Amino acid sequence: MTLPAPTPRTTSSSARIASEIAALWQLAWPILVGQLANVGMAVADVAMAGHASAQDLAGVALGSSIWMIVVVTLMGIMMSVNPTVAHYVGAGQFNKVPHVVRQGLWKGLGVGAAAFVLANLGALVFDHMELEPAVRDIAIRFVHITSFALPAFACYRVLYGYSASLNQTKPMMAIALAALVLNCFLNWLLIYGNWGFPELGGVGCAWATMVCIWFNLGGLLWWMQRAPAYRSTWPFDRFEAPHREKVHSLLRLGLPIGVTYFAESSAFSLIALLVAHFGSTQVAAHQIALNFSSLVFMVPLSLGIALLTRVGQALGAGDPVAARFRSTVGVALAVGLAVVSATLMAVFNHHIAALYTNDAPVASAAAGLLFLAALFQISDAAQVATSSAIRGYKVSRAPMVIHLVAFWGFALPLGCVLGLAPQWLPWRPAQPLQAEGFWIALVVGLTIAALGLIILLRQVSGRHLHNGPASRPSIHAVS
Repeated sequence: MTLPAPTPRTTSSSARIASEIAALWQLAWPILVGQLANVGMAVADVAMAGHASAQDLAGVALGSSIWMIVVVTLMGIMMSVNPTVAHYVGAGQFNKVPHVVRQGLWKGLGVGAAAFVLANLGALVFDHMELEPAVRDIAIRFVHITSFALPAFACYRVLYGYSASLNQTKPMMAIALAALVLNCFLNWLLIYGNWGFPELGGVGCAWATMVCIWFNLGGLLWWMQRAPAYRSTWPFDRFEAPHREKVHSLLRLGLPIGVTYFAESSAFSLIALLVAHFGSTQVAAHQIALNFSSLVFMVPLSLGIALLTRVGQALGAGDPVAARFRSTVGVALAVGLAVVSATLMAVFNHHIAALYTNDAPVASAAAGLLFLAALFQISDAAQVATSSAIRGYKVSRAPMVIHLVAFWGFALPLGCVLGLAPQWLPWRPAQPLQAEGFWIALVVGLTIAALGLIILLRQVSGRHLHNGPASRPSIHAVS
């Protein structure tokens, strides 16, 4: 059986690559701007809290460590909507999209409520840590307040995946930019007590974050209602009760992605908890490096989201040749851009740290961590782009295993050895490397994840090429 080619055979390889890069970038750049705006909210929280006091910065950092683990895991769980809708769009089965979105929203409400409970339970860890009382209070209140936004965040991610899979990425960009402005304004009011508002310090960041997430959900609903691009797949033309089989299908695909996201995000966030007993300087330095590296990470992440859509649509159309070609080009583009970002971070690490804080010890420690962050840019870009392409194939369990092994099997244990240097180990550094030791371990973990995922993508795409379009997995398949 002859497989359909993604482009005419007479088209040169360079022209095909340039065409795919253009198509991928057309989807990715609005996602990138929106993601940068979302991370910009966290950057603004850290920067503005840091100029209030070191205690406010440390409290926000610790509270964010719990918050980010829950939010990133939630984002992964809700990502099952993206490939499901993309496959239907590629197959031209637009009439099946509204059902997926409606059931995805029911799933979002349930998972968001569970996340609310888990986040508040997670905040109990601060009661068992050796923290300054002011830092502990800010961290606990940060989690309690922001947890009320979790159901809204889950539903927003459903609509996000639906819109992106329809090739509509500009709405999320515009709404995220508006939310960034709103967040900075609310921070200015509530952290410093301007215009007669109470001076809440770091707790003001929590209130601003909660309001902005609800704003995102409302803003995207408002946009969708008015844009013609959603009319043929409009999911709110009628009420639909939860459908157990469909919700379970979305959970089966989404839960492994959520665990994958949890494995990586927790490896980063738990470092803040593990180095907390070294003092506010180490916690603050880690948070600065994490915030900026997260900002840079938005480039390959945005390409990955666009790549998931492109690969999913190709497979829905029965074109595994195009799916593999798009995967290859997308991963190569992400890695190429990572080389540039790594170089810039390594050269300007001290300048970047100075943008966050005027505390000399914190800035010095953060600069060292930023240099280490530069080292893992290439492997980080490779693993996120590759895993996104694999999700386009509706494969989620094998990437989950690779991430668990890389981060929990290698990165965190090695980080504890280097960062904490426990006395009972026969081999350990003479002195704990503190946060720096954990970041060295993250370089190792990300490299292992990238290599494993590249091998997996070759296997998955090769299997689809061998089977051909007539034997491709059903739209509901999960592996």
